Amino acid sequence: MHSSRTFTAIAVALGLAAVACGGGRDASATSDGRLKIATTVAPITSIVANIAGERADVEGIVPEGTNSHTFEPKPSVAELLADADVVFVNGLSLEEPTRELAETSLASAADIVELGTMTIPESRYIYDFSFPKKDGKPNPHLWTDPTLARRYAEIVKDELAERDPGNARYFAANYERFSAVIDELDQAMRTSFATIPQRQLLTYHDAYAYFARTYGWRVIGAIQVSDFEDPTPAEVADLIDQVKAEGVPAIFGSEVFPSPVLEQIGKEAGVKYVDELRDDDLPGEPGAAEHSWLGLMRFDYITMTEALGGDASALRAIEPRNVAPDNAKYPQ
Repeated sequence: MHSSRTFTAIAVALGLAAVACGGGRDASATSDGRLKIATTVAPITSIVANIAGERADVEGIVPEGTNSHTFEPKPSVAELLADADVVFVNGLSLEEPTRELAETSLASAADIVELGTMTIPESRYIYDFSFPKKDGKPNPHLWTDPTLARRYAEIVKDELAERDPGNARYFAANYERFSAVIDELDQAMRTSFATIPQRQLLTYHDAYAYFARTYGWRVIGAIQVSDFEDPTPAEVADLIDQVKAEGVPAIFGSEVFPSPVLEQIGKEAGVKYVDELRDDDLPGEPGAAEHSWLGLMRFDYITMTEALGGDASALRAIEPRNVAPDNAKYPQ
């Protein structure tokens, strides 16, 4: 069984030392020497594709618009995993069935790299409405916080450089460009958020906990409970009372998972219900500029800002784009 990468100071230090000393595993022995990379959810696929560019083959596993927490990969995915040199997953218990299949399918020289698990230590895990501590599974949605997505990209860059040293400078250059995009997005977010009277979120699925901690928002609730069922009538009544008491102008649903319960809460609380947020379903179609991690972040934070009475012009000024050719395969 393949051991996954975990966040420890020793592991990180050894990984960096291996790259610094020029030691690295050989690239995949395919006809053209390109690495074969498997990924899970679309935002991770996009981040990996921005670093790998045209120097590796990247293929996602979890279809967009699918509940990644419960997605069961088809047996045919085992063939993709068997050919992969590296599999990038989020970890933090996000996509356990896919991870388990990878553990039994990968070749001996291949690795599972858990980006989320390597990005923050346990002391920074967030447990909340959808991910209560009693269940032992922290909120895994780190990529909606650009400052943490930068770390995802850095881990990808280091892993690819170790496996394909001949293209290390190419991967590093893509990472620097991606990091600059994150700086631009971060500044636009802070500028736009400063115009919002109340930065408070009630959502269907709590995918914004780490984002909220970094950018000074308060998540006041999420209606999707840990077993992915609707809340009880008593819990709904409590949320209606809370929305009224907080005085927020809008609450947010998911474009992928429409919620009649959240719509009911909006009506009874007398606030706008916006059912357009996405946490791992990229806007547009594969190949389009907006079909990217940057496009996803831009879309969500424009939606939040404007629905809550803010000015999103700084975010709208950002051009959706990739920093390298995105030739990844995104299952639909």
